[in-house]
Amino acid sequence: MRRPTLMSSHSSNSSDFIPFARPCIGEEEAAAAAEVIRSGWLTTGPNAREFEAKFAEFLGCQYAIAVNSATAGLHLGLESLGIGPGDKVITTPFTFTATAEVIRYLGADPVFADIDPLTLNLDPECLRDALRRCQAKAIIPMHYGGQACDMDEILALSAEYGCAVMCDAAHAFPAKYKGRFVGALPDDVSVFSFYANKTICTGEGGMVATDRPELANRMKVMRLHGIDRDAFERHRSTTPAWYYRVIAPGYKYNMPDVAAAIGLKQLAKAERFRQAREHIAKLYDEALRDCPLRLPVKVRLDDQHAWHLYVVRLELDRLNINRNQFIDELSAAGIGTSVHYIPLHLQPYWQERYDLRREDFPVASRVYEEVVSLPIYPDLSDGDVGRIADTVSSILSRNER
Repeated sequence: MRRPTLMSSHSSNSSDFIPFARPCIGEEEAAAAAEVIRSGWLTTGPNAREFEAKFAEFLGCQYAIAVNSATAGLHLGLESLGIGPGDKVITTPFTFTATAEVIRYLGADPVFADIDPLTLNLDPECLRDALRRCQAKAIIPMHYGGQACDMDEILALSAEYGCAVMCDAAHAFPAKYKGRFVGALPDDVSVFSFYANKTICTGEGGMVATDRPELANRMKVMRLHGIDRDAFERHRSTTPAWYYRVIAPGYKYNMPDVAAAIGLKQLAKAERFRQAREHIAKLYDEALRDCPLRLPVKVRLDDQHAWHLYVVRLELDRLNINRNQFIDELSAAGIGTSVHYIPLHLQPYWQERYDLRREDFPVASRVYEEVVSLPIYPDLSDGDVGRIADTVSSILSRNER
């Protein structure tokens, strides 16, 4: 596959540092943001409305609600589902803390279930065990790295046990499950992230997708202080602009138009970006296939991987170095990496509050010691990908038993 031309390629000079992530922002985004600034309408307005409409059209969902972060979207989603004090919500420990912290915002408690050793997504069998142990009100699957969870199994379990399903889709735009976009599946809510390192970005921001009008209406109200009309709507209304009604104790989670204007330009490039990341993944697959590590696995041929992350797993029993030493060697060679994630059951707050132990989640605990995320952003040149792969291969070769 020929790599799509996106922006100028960066040098593969070995003296250049290759960062783990870099936003792919062009002049179109800069011009769109400048136009909003000159318009004088900086808060939520016409660009946010257009972004919501085009995002919903892209996915094929009924409603898209723009927010100022995916964390805000997760909070709104759970609140709209009626999650409250004392409720139990099942999720994965192999995620960023935001996935679980929003449960605590509402006074509810997370119940963690271990991950599948192949996909690193929530394991349906572990989910079933967790559902048997507690009366859960909701499930939050997280589509790890951009590969969709086994949604048929998860939705079947949710129906069997009477749970809502809200997907953490921060990694999953534009991912597909069995030919349908994540965000247009028969779950209740899906939440996407537009943070600076995500597949499309607005700096900070997110989008909530749903087909349920009552959830969409609730989230729109709660997004902006529980007011029944936003500022743009009030100022376009024939009734006095100062008049509004507070109908709930809401939050301040609306997306400003500057971010939405950038998002509109990014959305138009989303498929090109995905193709570029897929191309990089294929280059890595080819170059690293004989190394002592496990490569990411695409489990369903009719799925579309978003390739937000390219995560390799070191085969530590074949190596004389551990994961941290491997990262240090890559850094010394001028290559940035990351680790996704330090599991929540190993983080002090979650560990202490819920008396969690490493052995409670053996797959997540083991995988954590093995994983390294390599750079995979659209303007990474083939030369840079080659340099990264060569450096990985060289380090592993020198340290193989």
